[in-house]
Amino acid sequence: MQVLPEAVSKLLTSLTKLPGIGPKSAQRIAFYLVKAPREEIQLFYQALKEVGEKIKHCSICGFYAEGEVCKICQDASRDRSTICVVEKPQDVIALERTSYRGLYHVLQGSLSPLSGKTPQDLSIEELLQRIQKGNIKEVILATSPSVDGEVTALFIARKLRTFPIKISIVARGLPLGGDLELADELTLAQALEGRKELHVD
Repeated sequence: MQVLPEAVSKLLTSLTKLPGIGPKSAQRIAFYLVKAPREEIQLFYQALKEVGEKIKHCSICGFYAEGEVCKICQDASRDRSTICVVEKPQDVIALERTSYRGLYHVLQGSLSPLSGKTPQDLSIEELLQRIQKGNIKEVILATSPSVDGEVTALFIARKLRTFPIKISIVARGLPLGGDLELADELTLAQALEGRKELHVD
């Protein structure tokens, strides 16, 4: 017998779909929201509504934006000769904690033959178009230090070898199989500073 009101049950179901939220965490959050002041609920609802309505991927780099272009791509003070290629938007947030001040390109994933993720599923073609258009001198490959991340970096490096640019890969002070977004600021900074030029045959 379902003893919870339908609205609370629906909230629990929605919360358990979020990454890292199990049934017990969902229950804690749901019961907190049930007891929260109406104004707090309204602010939470408004924030979710705005994310759903306003946030999209930047038409240039693929990071999060409220309009067509994100704040990073709009920033005239950024080094426009360097592009750092990452797998997901969370990686941009992690790298922004370092001293890196170039541009980014978010692939929206990594190549994964086992999961059926092919080059057509990533924004690799858009990256090539950006390099053709702009005065890019260096592309930094900052994919995750996992098998899929390494395969993705090598695939992109091969695609880029026809361009007269420097191709480098972040130093692997990052743990193998780790996630870029979870690395600490110092490790990321050292990985960027210690990047090495990538030569592809």
